Amino acid sequence: MAKLSVAVNEQDQVQGPADAPVTLVEYGDYQCPTCGDAYPIVKRLQKHFGNKLRFAHRNFPLPQHDFAEPAAETALFAAKGGKFWEMHDALYENQARMDDELFSELAEELGLNADDLNKALLKGTFEPRIEADMESGEESGVHGTPTFFINGQQHAGSFAYENLVKAIEAEIKS
Repeated sequence: MAKLSVAVNEQDQVQGPADAPVTLVEYGDYQCPTCGDAYPIVKRLQKHFGNKLRFAHRNFPLPQHDFAEPAAETALFAAKGGKFWEMHDALYENQARMDDELFSELAEELGLNADDLNKALLKGTFEPRIEADMESGEESGVHGTPTFFINGQQHAGSFAYENLVKAIEAEIKS
């Protein structure tokens, strides 16, 4: 089973306490329909496990999704304004209408400057961070999205809620 090549660190966008017994890492693509299916499952897991679970999202935009990389850049732009998770959620919740207009609209809704976002997208300001996530994913055996790691080990089974609950509970007990 594949292991996470780069441990969760200060570069990552993380929810939950650093001392949680379980860290769940997702390599995701904001335009991937399967990641869209996984999004509410992760929310349920966070609610179910509370402070026992730390969650980190890493970007793995797939080349067949035209808006995946700009969506990831938009989320990282939002992080600079302290709104990463709000943007992360909004991107998944508006996945069906993913386009450049959506990014500006969501930025405005979150009180971020859409002009600054567009400049950052044009300059590729956040591309190095996305490339770093993708490299760490490839080194960790990620080939598609979503790919989950539980305490550094790739989760081999389905990402169905019940399967992830069992795997997380097993880690908590161990």
